[in-house]
Amino acid sequence: MAEVTGSSPVAPMVKIFILKMNDTKKYDLQTLRHSAAHIMASAVVELFPGTKLGIGPAIEDGFYYDFDLPKDETGKPKKITLEDLPKIEQKMQEIVQKNYPFIHEEIDKNKAIEFFQSRNEKYKLELIQEIPDQKVSIYTHNNFVDLCRGPHVNSTGEVKYFKLLSVAGAYWRGCEKNPQLQRIYGTAFFTKEELDAYLKKLEEIKKRDHRKLAAELGLFKIYEEEFGPGLVFWLPKGAIVRKIIEDYLRNFHLKNGYQIVYTPHIAKSDLWELSGHAKFYSEYMYPYMDVEGQKYLIKPMNCPGHVLIYKSQLWSYRDLPIRYFELGTVYRYERSGVLHGLMRVRGFTQDDAHIFCTPQQVEEEILKLLDIVVKVLNKFGFKEYSIKLSTRPQKYIGDIQQWEIAENALKTALEKINLKYEIDPGEGVFYGPKIDLKIKDALGRFWQCSTIQVDFNLPQRFDIKYRTPTGKDEYVIMLHRALLGSLERFFGVLIEHYCGILPLWLAPVQVKILPVAEKYVNYAYKVRNELLYQNFRVEVDDSDNRLQYKIRDAIINKIPYIAVVGEKEEKSNTISVRTLSEQTIVVYTIEEFIKKLNLENNIEN
Repeated sequence: MAEVTGSSPVAPMVKIFILKMNDTKKYDLQTLRHSAAHIMASAVVELFPGTKLGIGPAIEDGFYYDFDLPKDETGKPKKITLEDLPKIEQKMQEIVQKNYPFIHEEIDKNKAIEFFQSRNEKYKLELIQEIPDQKVSIYTHNNFVDLCRGPHVNSTGEVKYFKLLSVAGAYWRGCEKNPQLQRIYGTAFFTKEELDAYLKKLEEIKKRDHRKLAAELGLFKIYEEEFGPGLVFWLPKGAIVRKIIEDYLRNFHLKNGYQIVYTPHIAKSDLWELSGHAKFYSEYMYPYMDVEGQKYLIKPMNCPGHVLIYKSQLWSYRDLPIRYFELGTVYRYERSGVLHGLMRVRGFTQDDAHIFCTPQQVEEEILKLLDIVVKVLNKFGFKEYSIKLSTRPQKYIGDIQQWEIAENALKTALEKINLKYEIDPGEGVFYGPKIDLKIKDALGRFWQCSTIQVDFNLPQRFDIKYRTPTGKDEYVIMLHRALLGSLERFFGVLIEHYCGILPLWLAPVQVKILPVAEKYVNYAYKVRNELLYQNFRVEVDDSDNRLQYKIRDAIINKIPYIAVVGEKEEKSNTISVRTLSEQTIVVYTIEEFIKKLNLENNIEN
């Protein structure tokens, strides 16, 4: 053991023992990254004197720390930019090389208040006031002291492989009414190989960013200044892909016993108060609108509308289950800081369905839903999933016994078909527990899409029932479910999963026909019309550009098939075709090419 005296500014004469480097125990990645966050914070404080500290946790892929920088000579807060990150990294390397020990102390709460007051650390003081214990935990390395529960590695020298990644704004404690701080994101690993592999993956993620690809391919646009943030405009090519997805979903649901419904976008506030949304979901709802003295709200969910449709007539047990499906657009207030392309928006469309059934039918319906989820996701090319069962949250409606029955129904269904799952405590919605299924994309990332929820509560709040075989009226059981979730988010995931090269059945333009000269344009359009007649999506590039430029443009726009036509093709009533990924030219008659496209479409369907 090595003895260190006087290393802590809080208790300068306390003897503290730390492990030597050769006694280092194996820490988990979260501990390593948390330690890296402290090293980064100490580097920032050195480089920007007067900086106040927010919080600096480890997160799934790295760490971050929030800072309140001092004002510059003009009175405005200084800004950390991407150009500052290399010099912060350099300062971190110096701290790592000096191998300062991480020193842990439990000190009296009043003493901690006195110390952080002396440094004018207002954010730390706010956190200390909320600690119920009389002792608080701090960590020190060199002269840097932080309020922290830990744990940390033994010394700064153990944090060798790290990289600072980005800078963003973040409101203190996530509330937009609080000061906006500057957040630096970074990552750290145990080995250089792991760090290099992660940075390579980040480059691939940037390449596949759906916002970048959508701009290049003309799929969607968000007019923040003119129309508002988080509201999506579907451009023609993006709109055709969306239509293909919607048509597939409607047909699929009709074949599986669902009835299609449509509900309005606004409703009287009384409806949302009865459903519980006004009380339990208000932070995500837009303000009231006054219409002829009556309060209205924009819908954040489709379920109350489906409940009203069910309630419009009397139902017998013989009629159940009743399954309603709607591609319903909803609006939720998401803070501007969390909006992100299609992945987090304020207006989005859900492939929403609600099943009304008897208690005896619940398990069978959940089993059918799980089967349907797998089929639909496989259709779009997703075959790996992560499943979580989310249980009762802190804010909920209904009684605990109902929640337990609902949670057990979901568990039983998952176990009956041997689907592996994890319990996600307290993450259910306010009206019931749920199964969340996350899909794994080509880069190994998981995205939340499908959800299945059991609801004993809304039927009672809306008094919706069915008549039993004995003539008694009993409350119906309601199942909420979405397969793709938000069409917007799913579309974004699709683009990134396929790097913009969508399967033939989804591609906005399936074939691009390139005449080699102006005199073959008419033949190009003749071929196009024959393909259009067979319901394929085809364009002709009749520009004056050279053929090589036309081919390059079709490749950039990720067109699955590129067909060249000239004198030889016109005389033989053929086309010369290459794919996006292969330069090999294959000559087809138009009939042969149509058969090929139909076969590929059928395989994908």
